[in-house]
Amino acid sequence: MVEVMETDLIARIVLFITMGGSGAAIIWMARAAASGKLKRNSLAGIRTPTTMASDEAWLAAHVRAKRPTLVAGYVACVIAACTLLPISTTALTIGVLIGAVLMLLVMLWATRVGTKVAVAVADTAR
Repeated sequence: MVEVMETDLIARIVLFITMGGSGAAIIWMARAAASGKLKRNSLAGIRTPTTMASDEAWLAAHVRAKRPTLVAGYVACVIAACTLLPISTTALTIGVLIGAVLMLLVMLWATRVGTKVAVAVADTAR
């Protein structure tokens, strides 16, 4: 019984660190990219061919995608907070999976709206 409790506690700690860290990183990235502090790069941000085409397209995409990207980061932080709740492992697992799918969908939405703006910027530059 003690081993099960220890395993559950370790899993919750790992989830808390992973989801909280991911949420913080996403929130930082959304703000930095939308403010122009995070320049075009191959590691972080919306990296589609259209957004990577120019600095103007990169910035426009991230300004437009800031709000949905922030939502994804906040969802990750809420998931992290849920690991601290005294709920069953099954309920926590289901909650984390639902939250992760929600994060993915919101990030895909952010990528879509950002890319649309980047296309518009590229079209006006021609």
